[in-house]
Amino acid sequence: MYRLIVLDKTRMYPIALAVLSAALFGAAAPFSKVLLHSVGTFHLAGLLYLGAAVGIAPIAIKDRNLIRLRQMNGKNRLRLAGAIIFGGILAPVFLLIGLKLASAASVSMWLPLELVATAILGRLLFEEHLGLIGWFGLTGVMIAGILLGLGESNAGLKAGIYVSLACLCWGFDNNFTVLIDEISPSQITFWKGLAAGLFNLLLGIVAVGFNVELGSIGISLLVGALFYGVSIMLYITAAQSIGPTRGQMFFAAAPFFGVLISVMILKESLNVIQLLSALLILASLVLVFFDKHGHFHPHAALVHMHRHRHDDGHHDHVHQEAAPDVRHSHKHVHNAAEHSHSHLPDIHHRHDH
Repeated sequence: MYRLIVLDKTRMYPIALAVLSAALFGAAAPFSKVLLHSVGTFHLAGLLYLGAAVGIAPIAIKDRNLIRLRQMNGKNRLRLAGAIIFGGILAPVFLLIGLKLASAASVSMWLPLELVATAILGRLLFEEHLGLIGWFGLTGVMIAGILLGLGESNAGLKAGIYVSLACLCWGFDNNFTVLIDEISPSQITFWKGLAAGLFNLLLGIVAVGFNVELGSIGISLLVGALFYGVSIMLYITAAQSIGPTRGQMFFAAAPFFGVLISVMILKESLNVIQLLSALLILASLVLVFFDKHGHFHPHAALVHMHRHRHDDGHHDHVHQEAAPDVRHSHKHVHNAAEHSHSHLPDIHHRHDH
């Protein structure tokens, strides 16, 4: 008999990872804003993602099968390629262009549009379900983004367009990465950072040469390692457990961390529209949090690899390596099953409705 999965410690773990990921990524906007004074857009995008690859490499190497890239099936290869192109190459460039045109605080506040893009794409293209209450919440996030744009200058409106494009690209990225189940989140982050970082860095060198001071290179790599590499790995781990849209729901806390750092470090001021937008985003996220979903559904037989524990109702295979309540990762088998329970669109629940 399948046990009902509720929001207990098995769900609080990925939620905590998503919030920590949000804090790190939110801090990246103001630091990137400072770096743009001495590093070109494409150069910085490349260095940030190379830093992510370098920073996460020790964890990726420690995980098993780092070089299994050539052995991945065709679907996972395409998903990884999509994550690299949309999330690693295009999105950071759009974001950095937006940072050049508007304050880091406003750019941080636009980032919840990634939640909207992830949800819409997930529903239309990736078989993810969101209820009526959830869609009301997402509408609130979109309205908050429009309010922020109206509160900026013409340059700020252009910045909003670029940040929106970045969020759209990350929406594709989020839905691609959550479905990759043959390599670990750290390995996804490593390959994504390495490929995207080299591409954007080489593109910047070909376009305008390379005249970046050694100190700026080091800081860029450090920011990339901590605020991109660790953040991306934590988000993928969380999203594989609670789905990309719910993961983005908690990741949407990133703007609040970004705004806080922008005010403290860059001495940027907050206006009334930014404060109202923040309140609207908070209220909208509460709505998304209470969106529930459950029905009778089948599970096809499946062989894959991801981080899991044996007391969550879906992993009943037996081995000696780990206790039921200890998270671990290895290739494992799911037998075909049918049952009804409240569930999230995690890596096991991507089905038609």
